[in-house]
Parts: sequence; structure tokens; C-alpha cells
Amino acid sequence: MVARAHTVAFQGVEARPVEVQCAVSPGLPAFSIVGLPDKAVSEARERVRSALGAMAIALPSKRITINLSPADLPKEGSHFDLPIALALLCAIDILPADAAESTMALGELSLDGSLVPVAGALPAAMTAAAEGRTLLCPRASGAEAAWVDATQVIGAASLADVVRHFTGQSPLPVAQPGEVRLEPSTRDLRDVKGQERAKRALEIAAAGRHHMIMIGTPGSGKSMLAARLPGILPPLTPTEALETSMIQSLCGMLDEGGISRTRPFREPHHTASMAAIVGGGKGAKPGEISLAHNGVLFMDEFPEFPRTVLETLRQPIETGEVMVARANAHVKYPCRFMLVAAANPCKCGYLSDPSRACSRAPVCGEDYLGRISGPLMDRFDLRIEVPPVGFTDLDLPPSGDSSVTVAARVQQARVVQARRFQDTPGIRQNADIEGNLLEEVAAPDAEGKDLLVKAAERFGLSARAYHRILRVARTIADLEGAPDVRRPHVAEALSYRISARVAA
Repeated sequence: MVARAHTVAFQGVEARPVEVQCAVSPGLPAFSIVGLPDKAVSEARERVRSALGAMAIALPSKRITINLSPADLPKEGSHFDLPIALALLCAIDILPADAAESTMALGELSLDGSLVPVAGALPAAMTAAAEGRTLLCPRASGAEAAWVDATQVIGAASLADVVRHFTGQSPLPVAQPGEVRLEPSTRDLRDVKGQERAKRALEIAAAGRHHMIMIGTPGSGKSMLAARLPGILPPLTPTEALETSMIQSLCGMLDEGGISRTRPFREPHHTASMAAIVGGGKGAKPGEISLAHNGVLFMDEFPEFPRTVLETLRQPIETGEVMVARANAHVKYPCRFMLVAAANPCKCGYLSDPSRACSRAPVCGEDYLGRISGPLMDRFDLRIEVPPVGFTDLDLPPSGDSSVTVAARVQQARVVQARRFQDTPGIRQNADIEGNLLEEVAAPDAEGKDLLVKAAERFGLSARAYHRILRVARTIADLEGAPDVRRPHVAEALSYRISARVAA
């Protein structure tokens, strides 16, 4: 007789169902696992053997074969321990033969039989709900998986608890969702002295999820401005929180099962590899652009990143998803992020500072910013020059609106966009608009249209730049509460695109 249990194998954010089949047959004693297992899955037999021994359960002196079906799907991770143990316990009549038929299980076993939390409980719960099964997982992972209310989630502390549950001796309680955390930002925009134009651009970027690059001398406040961006972004919507948490769950980043409503803010170092930024490595894991999904990817010292890494950002910026293609895996991850970049104007950093002399001007700036290709620069909606701040300005009292005030305006603009796109799948913010919809919702008045056409001809703007200016103008109008895009909105959007020093 073949006993069966059910679990999942992860391919990107998708958890694919896997059937664990166990056959105990006459022959020389052996314990083999087949079905494309990786090293961690193959080692499960020793963990399962030790865990059963800790419960005083001896394996029969027969041939034990575990098959992970479908056999052509690669199986990776230690979460196969628990379903393998369940199928084996059913096969040797410790548990009823059909005990695990309606259950999807995942969990790593310690040598003493206790269950260790594993990554991916949230996407596994989504698959369990789609399959109409109960999810059985380690107790520490239960709070995370319980956010999927379409299925019942049971958390166990040990394999002995699982046996008592299925034999009716001591049923396990249903897991409860972890607490939602909204982490307030302690950094305020008013801490930044001066730089009112950059603050305004930051507000527009946050309102419409527009990509932005800041270029200025060292110490002018570029990193300081970016660090205050999370404080003006609205909380994640329930749908966005679930999407973001599924990626974090795969990486084991959810703390005690709590799903945060705070938008991700990722800031990789410029020495990060292509696999770290885009995704890849063993198992084609998500990279920084996917971990920043529905949030912000801040890349300081932007030209210092390897050219190959920067060029890989071009397609994800446009499509909102990335296909990590490797010899043994093709995995698609969502990556709808807001890119905020910061750069010095040249290698020494003082090309645009009138009080200092750059020894290699203007060649130094052309060579340095030339590391950012034209097609990539064309994808930035907002290009801001951040001038140096005078020492006398540092003694002035805080100026401008606080982060709380700006966040309220950003939130209101996001609400307007949510109502506008509620019947349009795949579009949430103004940065996502394209095609006929862009012409419908962001068409400027006659004066604005005339100004935009003249600017496009005068500065040789690409079609992409033309459309991005319209999107930014629509966001500016939303911040103002204006139903239509007018000439002042187009003029301000243009001013962030054609700065003499920053434009590509």
C-alpha cells in the first residue's frame, strides 16, 4: 500500500502542490527519496529517522521509498521533513492511512522531534486554500500563515503533537494571525534645511510612484532626503501587504508571523552583485528589486554600481516584474517599486559647486554620469539637482511642511488615484498609466498641450519622456485637487525633466 501526504515546492512566489508518496516493501533495509530532491531534502531521511527514534518509534527492517510527485519538479528546502514523516507514519500504521489526505504540511524536524519554523508558510497557505486543504506547519510559522483566512491553519510544536492530533488524543488549536505592525518613521522632512525644490519633487514622487534621481555635491542632503521618504508614503493596502509579505515569507523575513503595513525601503550597497539586485543564485531567489515591491529601492552612489547591474533595471522598471532565468530555473517575481537614485555630479563631487574648482571640468562630469546610459536615465520621471547648503542655512529654524502634513497630501492623492483606477486591473498609481488610458486621464488643456509639444521639439524628448511628463503632470494635478491637467502642471513636470545639468 502507498501512503500519501501533501506539501508544496516553491517556484518564485508560487507554491506548487507536491504529493509525497511512501511505500514500505519487502527487501534489504533502505530509506531512499526520489523525485528530484536537493541536498536538504535528501538529508530529511536522517532527521526523520532520529525524530521517530526520539518518540520510540522504530522503522521496520524493510525497503522504504519516498517519491515526491511530480518527479520532474525540483524540490528544495527542509520543509519536506514533516510531510515525509507523515506519509511514513501512515505507511507503518502509526496514523490512519487517510489521516493526511486533507492536510497540506510543511516543516523542518529537529533530531529530537521538535518542529523548526520554515520560510514560505504564507504562499503555502494560499495554495492550501486553493486546494481545499488544511495547512499544518510549525507553531512559529502559524501566525504568518493564518493571515490567509480561506483555509484553516494548525501549528504544532513537535512531531509528537502531530501524532496526538491525528489520533484524536489531543487536537491542536487553530493558529491566529500575527499582529499587524505599522512602524512610524522618526525622521521628519523638516530636519532637512533648505532644498525646498527637492522636497517638492519627493512629494510628487511619493504621490504617483514616480522614479527619481538626485544629483548634487557630497553632503548636500541627497541621502537625508531619501531616508525621509518612508515617512510620507501611505501604508500598504491589504492587497499590497499580502503581496509584499509573500515575498518576505519566501526569504524568511517575517518577524513572528506579523505582517507589516509599512512600505519596504531597500538600500543596497553599490558593491551588490547582479544576483543580489535582480535575483538569482541558488534556487533563483528574489533580489532587492522584488524585496522593494510596493515600496522604495534607494540606490545611493548610483554611477558606482556596475554597468551591467544598472542596465538590468531597465526592463523591470517598465514591466513591474522580473524573470530570473537560470539553467535550472525560470522564476518570475513581482517588482513594482519606486526607484530613487542619488549621485555626485562627477568623480570628485564638486563639479556643480561654484565655491570649489573641479580640476577636470567638464570632462569629469561627462565621464562619471556617462556611466548611466541614456535609456536608463530616460526612465527617471524626476531629475533633481540638489545644490550645496550654506553653513548659515544650518542655523535657520526648520522650514517647510512636516512629514505628517506632506503624508496627508500624498495619501489624499493616492485615494484619488485608487478611485480613478478601481475598475482597471494592473494599474494602481499614475506611474502605471499607459496607452489610451493615459490620453484619457492625463490629457492637458490646449495651452498645456502646446507647451509640451514645443518642449518636446526643442529638447528632443523621446516618446517615453513625453508620456512620463504627462504622468507626472497628472500627479501634480492630483496633489492640487484639480480634475484636469493644465498648463502650470505641465510646466512643473517639464521643469523636473529638462534641468540643464541633470538631463541626459
